[in-house]
Amino acid sequence: MARLGIDVGGTNTDAVLLDRGEVIAWAKHPTTPDVSSGIFAAVRDVLAHAPLAPREISAVMLGTTHFTNAVVQRRDLAHIAVIRLGLPATTSIPPLEDWPDDLRETVAELAVILPGGHQFDGREIAPLDWQALEQLARELRRRGVDTAAVTAVFSPAVPKHEDAVAEFLTAHVPGLRVTRSREIGRIGLLERENAAALNAALVPLAEQTVRAFQQALSELGLEAPLYLSQNDGTLMTAEFAARYPVLTFASGPTNSMRGAAVLSGLRDAIVLDVGGTTTDGGALVGGFPREASFAVMIGGVRTNFRMPDVVSIGLGGGSLVGPDGATVGPQSVGFRLNEEALVFGGSTLTASDIAVAAGRARFGDPSRIAHLPPNVVRRALTTIDQRLSELIDSLKTTRAAVPVIVVGGGSVLVPDHLEGASEVIRPPHAAVANAIGAAIAQVSGEIDRIVSLEGQTREAALTAACADARRAAIEAGADPGSVTVVEIEEIPIAYLPSNAVRVRVKVVGDLRGG
Repeated sequence: MARLGIDVGGTNTDAVLLDRGEVIAWAKHPTTPDVSSGIFAAVRDVLAHAPLAPREISAVMLGTTHFTNAVVQRRDLAHIAVIRLGLPATTSIPPLEDWPDDLRETVAELAVILPGGHQFDGREIAPLDWQALEQLARELRRRGVDTAAVTAVFSPAVPKHEDAVAEFLTAHVPGLRVTRSREIGRIGLLERENAAALNAALVPLAEQTVRAFQQALSELGLEAPLYLSQNDGTLMTAEFAARYPVLTFASGPTNSMRGAAVLSGLRDAIVLDVGGTTTDGGALVGGFPREASFAVMIGGVRTNFRMPDVVSIGLGGGSLVGPDGATVGPQSVGFRLNEEALVFGGSTLTASDIAVAAGRARFGDPSRIAHLPPNVVRRALTTIDQRLSELIDSLKTTRAAVPVIVVGGGSVLVPDHLEGASEVIRPPHAAVANAIGAAIAQVSGEIDRIVSLEGQTREAALTAACADARRAAIEAGADPGSVTVVEIEEIPIAYLPSNAVRVRVKVVGDLRGG
């Protein structure tokens, strides 16, 4: 079945049309401030060169940095209520206490701690206070708050209170959108609360953005369902993404890594995705990005939902080069590269100009850089190569040289030989690997919880966790018949009573109807 993959980066929006796994058309277009018009232009170019009619495309997959950028730039975020269920415990650190001041002031309309929550084995910390909840509902109506995040202690293990409060508030505050922390974050109260609050702040923007994406595709005659890329390299339906926009964070580099795996045929390697502004590096393990094993900072906020282990450096095709060549980046001309780089008639010395001057790339007008002193070019190349080698070294888990797959529109910056790389691989269609990664993605579901083995067997606990992960994948758009378990992790927790075990299950399935 034909699939259209789209990836919206900070510099370019890429679109690729695949038919039975083969690339039959692709296009790049500068990313636009409103995002949607850039998508429209890239897809229009692909359809103009494709031997297929729009109605023959069965699915559209889109990866975007739109929501990450909204948090980083503190724009288009909703005023939210943050409700923690944990009294009489959890009062030493208030909700959002560790957030940057400017972000907390932008987002937090109301933050409260109420009685509730459970121990991991099901014992209540305190019963819910329905009178306090009624007062809270009145206050939300008075302030006009229409989005909220609810977090209960150990809700991934015992969701009863979190679910009850979410249902109560939804029923008593018309139009209220509620994010439940257990549906996003993992074990760890503060990080899970942060993830839920970020998601709540993005939900109104996500609803508008998804509608804009769908409208742009509809205007092009595309009636296929729209899916968005998650940060683990898999897909979710557009409706699911509108409810959980934080799951798109880091989907761009993840798509590139999945695309690199498919295009190169390698399942274990280092991937460098070189764009116009940054180079994102990550490790492939079994064909999927290696996940971060630690809390991840998003816009200065510490979170703990699943994220790829990606290291980004300010080096790309549009990176500004110092007059002596000793500095390259992190400032970049971004999507204005085609206007500002010397080889395109501009007045700014960029890394792309250096690549052309050194013979690593052929585009633009080389005569416009003939005046560059050779020592400046050599020094800039040395700076670029050293930073790339340091990035590779930071991602390796062994001293031995490893294969490095290079993708992205700025991959011309990378030499054929790099320290720490056993070989540098440039697969076909590397410039649009991110869009290819989106197009070939599967659908996943994941459960991470602490369970007590008192009163149940280990097998029963694992079976229940697998069933919940399977339901999550199906809800996100997976074909029920294709869902398989790809990862099970059990970690005994000796410091908790009742034979406690942390269980994490991940399942993956093919896209329904794809």
